[in-house]
Amino acid sequence: MKFNDGFWLLKNGVKPYYALQTAKVDEQADGYELQVASRPIRHRGDTLGGPVLTVKVYSPTEGVVGVKIDHFSHSEPTVTIPLFPNAKPISNINLSKTEADYTLSTGGLEAVITENPYTITFKSPKRILTFAGPKHQGVFDVPSRWTLSTASNSSCLATDTGSNPNPEPLPPIIRYINSELNLSPGELIYGFGEQFGSFVKNGQTVKIWNQDGGTSSDQAYKCVPFYLTNRNYGVFINHPGEVEVEVGSEKVSRVGVSVAGASLEYFIIYGESPLQILEKYTRMTGRPPILPSWTFGLWLSTSFLTSYSSDTVSGFLQGMQDRNVPVRVFHLDCFWMKQYEWCSFTFDPDNFPDPKGYLSSIKQKFGVKICVWINPYISQLSPIFKEGVQGGYFIKRTDGTPWQWDLWQPGLAIVDFTNPKACEWYKAKLNALIDIGVDCFKTDFAERIPHASVKYFDGSDPMRMHNMYSIIYNELVFNILRDRLGEGEAVLFARASFAGGQRFPVHWGGDCESTWEAMAEAMRGCLSLTLSGFAFASHDIGGFEGHPPPEIYQRWVAFGLFSSHSRLHGSSSYRVPWNYGEEAAQNMATLLEAKHSLMPYLYQLAIESTKTGHPMQRAMFLEFPDDRNTHYLDRQFMMGPSLLVAPVFVPQEEETEYYIPVGRWTNFWDHSRTVVGPVWIKEHVTLDQIPVWVRPGTLLLRGPPKTGRPDYDYSKDLRVELFNLAEGETLAKVPGGAVIRADRTSSKVKLTIAEGKASIDSVYLTGIGNTETVVKVDSGATEVVCEIA
Repeated sequence: MKFNDGFWLLKNGVKPYYALQTAKVDEQADGYELQVASRPIRHRGDTLGGPVLTVKVYSPTEGVVGVKIDHFSHSEPTVTIPLFPNAKPISNINLSKTEADYTLSTGGLEAVITENPYTITFKSPKRILTFAGPKHQGVFDVPSRWTLSTASNSSCLATDTGSNPNPEPLPPIIRYINSELNLSPGELIYGFGEQFGSFVKNGQTVKIWNQDGGTSSDQAYKCVPFYLTNRNYGVFINHPGEVEVEVGSEKVSRVGVSVAGASLEYFIIYGESPLQILEKYTRMTGRPPILPSWTFGLWLSTSFLTSYSSDTVSGFLQGMQDRNVPVRVFHLDCFWMKQYEWCSFTFDPDNFPDPKGYLSSIKQKFGVKICVWINPYISQLSPIFKEGVQGGYFIKRTDGTPWQWDLWQPGLAIVDFTNPKACEWYKAKLNALIDIGVDCFKTDFAERIPHASVKYFDGSDPMRMHNMYSIIYNELVFNILRDRLGEGEAVLFARASFAGGQRFPVHWGGDCESTWEAMAEAMRGCLSLTLSGFAFASHDIGGFEGHPPPEIYQRWVAFGLFSSHSRLHGSSSYRVPWNYGEEAAQNMATLLEAKHSLMPYLYQLAIESTKTGHPMQRAMFLEFPDDRNTHYLDRQFMMGPSLLVAPVFVPQEEETEYYIPVGRWTNFWDHSRTVVGPVWIKEHVTLDQIPVWVRPGTLLLRGPPKTGRPDYDYSKDLRVELFNLAEGETLAKVPGGAVIRADRTSSKVKLTIAEGKASIDSVYLTGIGNTETVVKVDSGATEVVCEIA
């Protein structure tokens, strides 16, 4: 929210109450509680009236300082973001006081509080990270006519059209709490969830309010109130409702955060590296579970508006198999149900007369898992709509009738997941699908959730439920799959999410066009999402809207198969490769085989994400924070710490350009090709290639060739590739527990299976000696010595 007219003046009608002077400080076990006056205290008369803000500065876990600003404190909010859902906080707090200030220290982070003027400065051992200076915090009274431009109030008007002719009027004045933090010269801001605009967020206004706006607008399906800086800290705004953030867009050297209401809380998260910040953030908001290894294979969809039946599906799967492009997950989009009936959770009998028998047959013949499309909306024409009305299972208007509108499906209502009986009803529908062979669900939608003139079963605040709805929806479905199929077998393909949603993977990027620009939007969305605590990210290969030209399709396939999860999906046209030429199918087969072979490396990254929260797809600066060239890069990424991937976003006749950081890197496809960074590369890339480079010092584990699937025994017949190893010890973990150690001297490299059980088929020494050395390993050997040529 912008309150100012320029830097010096306020907008007409805005009345501020700045936090100016600390009137009282109470020391508590985990920090300090302050009473901060909004006027200078010169005598007793100045203490009459308010506002007086209660500010708590404390540490919930090591390396994190929370600042909670309360105006009116009368009750706890009904909807909150769960903290520490699957990891325990680490206590590490030290409090100290001098005549000039109060200091809280935790894990290398200090918060220094001064009383008059009231300020908070956040420091690391090396420097000041940021600060809230004089007048950086306060409450603002704003005429409500201005707030119609906010995401929530503009969508409020649209939401009520046709569903409630008399929406509740806004009060004449809306009170906001605002807090600002300093932006230092050269400081860059990233994150806020899956944002499709400029990768670096400086200069942008970001609204944390989930909306269904595609990938070509400033709206987002997965808004997350967290941002990461290139200055060794991140900020998590602990508020589930609408949060408005001005990133140097109102006051150019500050990040301003405002919420309508009586309370605002944020956490400063310190880390020596960006990955360490993400570790601490995901300790607070949650980390992903282990995913089934089959989810990393190729997903193929029917597409959305295409005409399909059981014969179409079988034809697709046979065609993919014939072209050596094995599908691991087949997805049936909306029209597996009858038109106008979404959701009925019943297969359309005209196209699928025997769904159980049919699913069983294609699973057996083609070795696929089955995914079906669902959402939390129930059409008035669905045969189960009356059940929902009679049971009271839908979100209601304030007059007690179900909230309905005609967007998407006729007279649709929305399931109220705060009602335990509604949850059981919804679970029964999904369990029936699991019974006939469905393995996972695409949990679509959950962004257009009403918040005006509605009420929830449990009395939840609708404004605070708008974003959180996607979390409780996806959590419910994920837990059904986990409970039915077992730990490590549950997966979603979800569109909407929010802070903490990384606990219910996987998430894809929503509706994009079939253009170069949209492919770049999809990448920016992926990178912003994985900078916001999410370990995995996917997108519609080829784009959703429109029919991609063959060249764009092939480039997107390469990008998609070097993403954590890979799905072919469109709107009105199929995404099977032969629709784009047989060459496209041949190239897809090569790329898919490469991904399958990399599964020992990729799946170990997935395992580590459950422990650290580190993403698989990483913005370049996550791995190279000291290289300023990486701080703006948004058309290339690291897949884990070892592989640099640079998708192509230009026609073949043009040169693509990407950056290689310091060191001698080796081309993944051609080990005879190396390059010494830092250097920018310009080159023409053929359609059967994508630039992929291996980082120096890498011990890369790959599986045997032609497995035909992503899920196999990763400990058997490993191909061990060593790239430009320095002298000393290098370790690599094998999924399942084994550890392979490489000890290099000037004349040889000794490989040892240091822990657990594994078998090595061959060893490749690249960039070690004058030529590449390939050693075939005897069966059963636990130690291999390779002489350096």
